[in-house]
Amino acid sequence: MVEYDYVTKKRDEVDPLPERGIGLIRFFLKRVSKLQVMVYRCSGGRLMSRFLGGFPVCIITTKGARSGARRRFPLIHLPLGEKKLLVASMGGMDKMPSWYYNIAANPEVQIMVDGAEKTYNARRVSDREKAALWPHICSLYPDYDEYQARTDRNIPVFECTEV
Repeated sequence: MVEYDYVTKKRDEVDPLPERGIGLIRFFLKRVSKLQVMVYRCSGGRLMSRFLGGFPVCIITTKGARSGARRRFPLIHLPLGEKKLLVASMGGMDKMPSWYYNIAANPEVQIMVDGAEKTYNARRVSDREKAALWPHICSLYPDYDEYQARTDRNIPVFECTEV
């Protein structure tokens, strides 16, 4: 069991994901994500601009790692001054989200916030940088702390700088 000093939650304080429900969770997330991307983009960021709990959404557009096709995903909007942060948490599941592989292969991404889309270069932060950023990340979306506590996977964080 891996624990990180900067994570305030401990594994025994969080509920594990139900093994039998992971496939259903992924199926649901994929369908809802596609709908959210479509509605958000068509409305210029006015509709479906928040996740449950009121957390703001951004839409990232990546280039497929294998296909080269454009792929869009809704994520929690995590501003850091003029930069953006992306957290590949997938709710603390043991697998990386598909967009992680796209960005790892092609770090140029578009990020849409409030209907405005800009191009960024994404860079995976080091473990030391992640530890320093963690309080800020969790101040914007506290559940990330639980997600990291839930998994042995070191959840990657990307820092995106506008091109």
